[in-house]
Amino acid sequence: MGRELNILSYNLRKHHASGELLDLARIYDLDVMCLQECDTQDMPDRIDHLVLADSTKTNRLGLAVYYRDDRFELTGTRVFALRKSMHDRVMAPAHERLLAAKLHDKLIDKEILVGSFHAAPLTASNSLRRKQIAAAHDALRIMGPSLPTIMVGDYNYPWFRANLSERMEEAGYLLSFSDKPTYARYKYFKGHFDFVTSAHTRIDSIDTLPQGESDHLPILIRAGVDD
Repeated sequence: MGRELNILSYNLRKHHASGELLDLARIYDLDVMCLQECDTQDMPDRIDHLVLADSTKTNRLGLAVYYRDDRFELTGTRVFALRKSMHDRVMAPAHERLLAAKLHDKLIDKEILVGSFHAAPLTASNSLRRKQIAAAHDALRIMGPSLPTIMVGDYNYPWFRANLSERMEEAGYLLSFSDKPTYARYKYFKGHFDFVTSAHTRIDSIDTLPQGESDHLPILIRAGVDD
């Protein structure tokens, strides 16, 4: 167990891929697991060496965060409701789109913020998703001003990423994505949907892992925080 952080982000496709989580935790020696589209009523308190930090309570497409409790001490969690799309209003409840956990890393004696994020679907505009991302970043800043911050999840933003990246840099965040596409539901439709935005951290690598029962492929983020 080194000082580098191994963080997994995975959209479970309405909980279909939940049976894969135990193997993923073990194989990749995860420190943090951030989930989207999980059935939070069916999520265990522990997945191997990972403990549930928190999960959304009312969202139809739930969020959850797990962490390694022999490395981290959980100091707080918050769920944030973000601006609704038309899809959210019709397919309610779907307003809880960010779950953040504040963790004290005992290896380096520092607090970090980790967020599991799920943007509005493709039926909404990129403009709305940019507003959701900006609002999520603002919420994280309030929760932990100047803390090392990593927000991972399903950004639903496969096109015009350069524009998004510029806006993130202007807001003080680095946008990163993995080596291969993360969405493959249809034979001819693939793209990067699952991203990382970060501040005051070092993103060493992001790998797209093999596809399981979800239309999204999990991503493994290796990140670091300077001592």
